[in-house]
Order: sequence, then structure tokens, then C-alpha cells
Amino acid sequence: MDVFASLIDGFAVALRPENLLFALIGSIIGTAVGVLPGIGPIAGIAILLPLTFKLDATGAIIMLSAIYYGAMYGGTITAVLMNVPGEGASAVTCVDGYRMAKTGRAGAALAIAAIASFVGGTVATIVLVFAAPPLAAVALNFGPPEFFALMVLGLVLLIAFSGDRLILGLLSALLGMALAIPGMDFVEGTPRLTFGIRELSDGIGFVPVIMGLYGIGEVLHSLERKAAPTIEEAKVSATMLTAEEMKASAAPIARGTAVGIFLGLIPGIGTILPTLASYALEKKVSRHPERFGHGAIEGVAAPEATNNAYANGALIPLFTLGVPASPTIAVLLGAFMMNGLQPGPFLFRDKPDFVWGVIASLYIGNLILLVLNLPLVGLWVRLLKVPHSILFSLILAFTLLGAFVTSNSLFDIGVLIVFGVVGYLFKKLDIPIAPMAFTLILGPLTENSLRQALSMSGGELSILFRGYTSTGLLILAAVALLYPMISALRARSG
Repeated sequence: MDVFASLIDGFAVALRPENLLFALIGSIIGTAVGVLPGIGPIAGIAILLPLTFKLDATGAIIMLSAIYYGAMYGGTITAVLMNVPGEGASAVTCVDGYRMAKTGRAGAALAIAAIASFVGGTVATIVLVFAAPPLAAVALNFGPPEFFALMVLGLVLLIAFSGDRLILGLLSALLGMALAIPGMDFVEGTPRLTFGIRELSDGIGFVPVIMGLYGIGEVLHSLERKAAPTIEEAKVSATMLTAEEMKASAAPIARGTAVGIFLGLIPGIGTILPTLASYALEKKVSRHPERFGHGAIEGVAAPEATNNAYANGALIPLFTLGVPASPTIAVLLGAFMMNGLQPGPFLFRDKPDFVWGVIASLYIGNLILLVLNLPLVGLWVRLLKVPHSILFSLILAFTLLGAFVTSNSLFDIGVLIVFGVVGYLFKKLDIPIAPMAFTLILGPLTENSLRQALSMSGGELSILFRGYTSTGLLILAAVALLYPMISALRARSG
């Protein structure tokens, strides 16, 4: 009953006019971000962080969360109409969604995508409601050694999922960790590695770094691309689904939702793997696997349910443990910290109105997406016709302005430009950016936990293995890091 009472209180917060407006604005902006190929939710949240500086913490996180799950759906529109995913998670939708558009069923593809996204996001939010309190209660028993082990596991999993770029992912993570060192030592209260630069006394701001890496870096990389792809002239207005299509989509939506929620709990998975796994599962269990790749509606329903279920499911470890499950959630974690909030079990105890207000807003946001997206498909298509010269100029201007207003410092503009170039070079050299962003934000939290643990033990490292929880998490981290290396060595020797 406590859960239901807390959720009702949360709806009282989320249904306030100003918070409803923030959810609406975030959903619209997020969908637009998802529609524009190449930007994606990470860059969208990073670029738009300055919009929330003057908002209260609840309104800011509601709006940024809506941008996040709105972007996860928005990429579907270009995947269906143009065969170009607005962001990576929608790549699988291209396979059957575009085929449906070619045969005049674009409207049906977009309709089932909207329904599947709504179901996936809503069910994942229900799981969050019931899973969060017990997980938070367990996490309240965590001490610094357990939190350190948990942070290490999250960082290692992100690096491990860099695939064949494991070494480059590790280097990227180490660079992000190094960037987190300058500033005030939070134990001794003295400056470290500031080199006499006054602006570094508070450390390198993560906002200009993230905006540079994902905003300016993406713009510079996009300028090298050739002309934008043409839009498939499909009959978007024909959105009616047949009873047979609805029946065929029910089970895939259910399975896709389960896959998305489960994989959302695992740090480092990313947004692409869950949809690939969902599509592969549907093809395997289907009685007619030959239909996949030729316009099977199940090939749209399952990945789209997974897409939004993963987006909302990834919020479970953030809210309960304070550990982001993906780079996008890591940027969202940074937004929490900017507002003086530390996600984790203590947040449920100290800020219940905030926590449950944001959770309730997830229901409202998913409903807003369902109601708005289909009628506004024509608007999103017209947005794609905006010349890139205008679009990129606006993004550059907004990032420069946003970097300045964070601290009213020209130094941050310099940081923005430097890391814009770094982001561009990383893309050119195929070096993962996510590990750097991840460790830049999580680095101080990891260091804090480690130093607290060592202070408790008088410097003895054995405290990190004092219990089954911390020991088990560190062993998992070691296995996750070493297994890809051993597999690669075996493949070379074989």
C-alpha cells in the first residue's frame, strides 16, 4: 500500500500544470531530436541541459527524461519513412518498417511502433514502481566498499561492451577518469592539479565537455556527410491496423518489453543490443521466419517495445543504486548532480516527492507520446527538410550560449571547443566516446567511495573484499574485463 500511496503523491506532483508542460515540451523536443539523423538522445540531452538551469529539480529532470524517451521513439519515424534511423536503437526497425512503407503501409508501421513503445515504456515504469523500493532498501545496507565495487562493475561493463575496440574503450575511460581529477580534493579540501588556473578550482565542468563531445563533435562529423537521403513518399495517413496485425503483434510486444526491461538493468549494454536481441528472438520463435526482412509487422512491434522498455528500465538502477546503465543515463545522472541530487537509496528517503513525481511523469510522458506522435508525423517529416546549414548553425550557437550560461565563463567556451574537436577526432578514429563521458561523471563518485572505504580501514585494501557483495561484484568486474581479452587471444592463436 505504501507504494500505491507514494505513486498517488507522485501523480499529484507530476500533474501540476508546470510539470505537465515540461513533460509535453520534453516529449516534443525529444521526438524532434530522435527524428534528426545522427543527433540521438545523448547529444540531445547534453545540448539542451542549459534549458533546465533555471527550473526546479523536479521540472528539470521531468523535462530531460521526456527528451530521453521521446528521442527513443522519434528515431522510428525516419527509420520507417527514409530507411535511416534517427538514432542507433531504431536501426533494426528499418529492416521491416521501411519495407512496410514501400508497400503503402507506413502508417500501420508507425501506428504499431507508437503502440508498442507505449506498452513497453508503461510496463517498464510499472516494474520501476514495484522494484525500486525493495532495491533501495537493500542498497541502504551498502557501505563505501560495496558502492565502489558497484561503480567499478558499471564502468567495466561499459568498456567490455566496446566490442573489438576494447583497448580503445579502456583508453577513453582512463582519459575521462583523468579529466575528473582536477579541482578541489573533497577529503582534504585543497586544490589539486589546477596548475594555478582559477577556473579549474571547481574541476572541469561536465556540461561543456559533454556538449562538445556529442554536440559540436557530431556537427563537425556530419558536415562531412553527403546530401541527406530522400524521404519515401508513403501514405502516412493510413494508420489503421487490421485485427490480424494487432493479434500478430501482441506476443512480440510482450516479449520485446521483457527483453528491454531485463537488459535495461545491465550497465553498459547500450541502446542497440537490446533491439537486435529482440528482433533475433522474434525471428527465431516465428513460424514464418522468412517473412522477416520483407515487411513483417512483428519485426517492427518487438524492437519498438524493447526500445522504450529499455529506456525506462534503465532508470531502475539509476534511481535505486545511483548507477547509470548507459551513457545517456550517465548524462542524466549529471543533471541530477547539477541540481544537488544524488540518485540512490537515500533519495527515496530524503526526496520522496521528487522521486515519485518523476516516476509518475513517465506514465504521463508515454501517454503524451502516444497521443501526439501519429498526428504530428507530417511535422516531423517537414523538420527533415530544414537545410543542414541552418540546423547545424543553430546547434553550434545554442551549445556556445549554453556553455557560457553554465558558469558565465569564457573558459567553459574554450573547454567546449576543445572537446568538440576531440569528439570529432574520436569519431574519425572510431574511438568510443561513451567510456570517457561515463568516467568523467562517475569518476568522482568512484573515487569518493574508494577513499571512504580506505579511511575506514586505515588504508587496508582488504576492506574492499570484506563481504560477499563487494567481493562478488569485483569478481564479476574482473571476469567482464578479462573475458573479451582472452577470447580475442584465443581467436588469434586459433
